[in-house]
Amino acid sequence: MGALLFISSGLFLGWSLGANDAANLFGTAVSTKMVKFSTAAIIISIFVIIGAVVGGAGTTETLGTLGAVNTLPGAFIVALAAGITVYIMTSYELPVSTTQSIVGAIIGWNIYSGYETQLEVLSKIVGTWVFSPILSAIFAIIFFKIAQYIINNFKIHLIKVDMYTRLGLILVGAFGAYSLGANNIANVMGVFTKTSTFGSLKMGFITLSNTQVLFLLGGIAISVGVFTYSKRVMTTVGKSIFKISPVASLIVVLSSSAVLFVFASEGLQSILLTLGLPTFPLVPVSGSQAVVGAVMGVGLAKGGRNVNYKLLGKIGMGWILTPVLALIISYIALFFMQNVFMHQVYL
Repeated sequence: MGALLFISSGLFLGWSLGANDAANLFGTAVSTKMVKFSTAAIIISIFVIIGAVVGGAGTTETLGTLGAVNTLPGAFIVALAAGITVYIMTSYELPVSTTQSIVGAIIGWNIYSGYETQLEVLSKIVGTWVFSPILSAIFAIIFFKIAQYIINNFKIHLIKVDMYTRLGLILVGAFGAYSLGANNIANVMGVFTKTSTFGSLKMGFITLSNTQVLFLLGGIAISVGVFTYSKRVMTTVGKSIFKISPVASLIVVLSSSAVLFVFASEGLQSILLTLGLPTFPLVPVSGSQAVVGAVMGVGLAKGGRNVNYKLLGKIGMGWILTPVLALIISYIALFFMQNVFMHQVYL
């Protein structure tokens, strides 16, 4: 019971991720009324849990090397600081990064505990904050040009275009939810993996390790966040940055999902290594950043007209403030936990 109480902050962070990041995979689809919100929420919930349990190990290992939080009270505070940060940003309807908030909170723990922050790992993670929206925009431009070529040259009837688009949004959204679960569960439960006291869990023919049990709980928390609080951020991403068409919304979902997948897939990394090609680091990246990058890519592919650059500037400022705010909250909360509530936050 005590362990469950301490990981409650991770569950809160999972809820925040569901409210802010996860639903963005369907933000453009819901805002264009191609997919109902209830349908999107169900699909996200199922596949984000599967992705978290099946594919969450790679990014969790990377995040663990940034800061090895070694007590449950310390992990509780780190996750709580990140969750509070995301909640504050969400209350302003800004699609911020859960990855940035947990990284900032971990660095706050490193500073407070006197442990060294691995700058090589930090630079790798921070690099993806810049590269992932750019890569998503590149994917979006390529996919948009392909879709434009198909529609213009194959004379597909508008009704069939609509039907194919709806089906594509659902399939690609499911893929994106899986990728998000695999990539971002490290943000939610990664700090608890070294201190968790959960045992393995047998479910019929399936046995989950203690880490996978954590990931299952985190995935459920993400799902609750999607159902309870995600519509507001969906509207910001889907409508406010760029007035987007149903076909373009499919491009956005596909592009952002592809980015999440390449930074989470251990299988893809193994294939690239075997072929002697450069690999993508297995690090948690922001679903919100990927979506914003993809929306920008579509806007640029259409000539850059009607893009709300003022709102983009506001979102960008939120991305800068997020890790700084999380670091400050984490440091202060760790002080109170250690000196007021008398719980050891580091060994």
